[in-house]
Amino acid sequence: MNHAVPPVKRRVALALLTVAALSLAACGTGGGKSGGDAATGLGEKEGTISILAWPGYVEDGSNQPDVDWVSPFEKDTGCTVTSKIYSTPDQGFNLMKSGEYDVIAASGDAAARLIEAGVVAPVNTDLIPNYAGIYDFLTMQSWNSVDGVSYGVPHGYGANLLMYNTEVVSPAPTSWGVVFDESGAYHGRVTAYDSPIYIADAAVYLMAHRPELGIRNPYALDTEQLAAAAALLREQRTNIGEYWSNYRTTIQAFESGDSVVGTTWQLIANGLADGVPTAVTMPSEGVTGRSDTWMIGSGAKSPNCAYAWLNYIASPEVNGQATGYVGEAPSSQAACEFRSAGSCEAYHAGDADYASTIWFWSNPVADCLDGRTDVPCTDYAAWTTAWQQITG
Repeated sequence: MNHAVPPVKRRVALALLTVAALSLAACGTGGGKSGGDAATGLGEKEGTISILAWPGYVEDGSNQPDVDWVSPFEKDTGCTVTSKIYSTPDQGFNLMKSGEYDVIAASGDAAARLIEAGVVAPVNTDLIPNYAGIYDFLTMQSWNSVDGVSYGVPHGYGANLLMYNTEVVSPAPTSWGVVFDESGAYHGRVTAYDSPIYIADAAVYLMAHRPELGIRNPYALDTEQLAAAAALLREQRTNIGEYWSNYRTTIQAFESGDSVVGTTWQLIANGLADGVPTAVTMPSEGVTGRSDTWMIGSGAKSPNCAYAWLNYIASPEVNGQATGYVGEAPSSQAACEFRSAGSCEAYHAGDADYASTIWFWSNPVADCLDGRTDVPCTDYAAWTTAWQQITG
């Protein structure tokens, strides 16, 4: 099940952006703390850039020699890249708050919190030529914009799927019930993602199987709905063998047989050794997923290199390679030219209707995301408390 990634076909030409200087000044961010103004122009590159990202997003050939889109960037821009990988939205959020990183690739739930906290700055998309080619349904969304102002460049998107051992789990599951109501059949060998945002997966299941709860959006849960999701997850807890955040440990668990069923990323399925008897499916109830955004820190020490990176990673060739490596749909149709044959079709690249069926990670807030005004919804702090009580 290893996923081969074709090497870069040709050098990606970076757009030459020549403006005298970059100026950042404070302004409001739609009710959150100040994240500053977007850059009005670009100046001389600083020579270094510090990047915070999900696994597989900043590859420099150290994991696989033929998977390297960092070295061409460094050579073409003179910006030396240092990077740190994080495993959960909370880790990414807290690391970015430290002020040590220029750029982050943030999932929707973390991106919204970073904007609200003033940790990231608006971006001037006119300074990012490759932004124009990005699918419209990824730009200016609730998790990467505020009041019509963009806060970043979409990277790619994909679903959180169900993976199972085909020799152990039978019949082939078509429902998330195999990790919830029916998880007792695989006691101690069920795995789940270790983050409060996983509560949304339980909510997706309850939307289909307990309609009387009235859940219309898995990120808009009132107190009763959150309690129902938490109860389901507490029942699941007795059968969990591992909560995972490090994708490599999950690969090892499926390879060893310690885990036989649970939520997964395509990157994990792609990383399994040949011969491991697994399959991946999208259950009938629907799925959560990620639509990540490259964002620039409001206190970035290298804003010019940061803008160069955002433009570079959105270029068709590099975006095609980077999203193909982790098993996501790319952010533009042009990127499909640089993907393996059939992969864009397999990931429904550019299919806005398909993307609309994925409940992309979003930040739970008190103002209900489903439009209700007669009751407050639970916010991320309440989800975090609930998750701590579930996992103990």
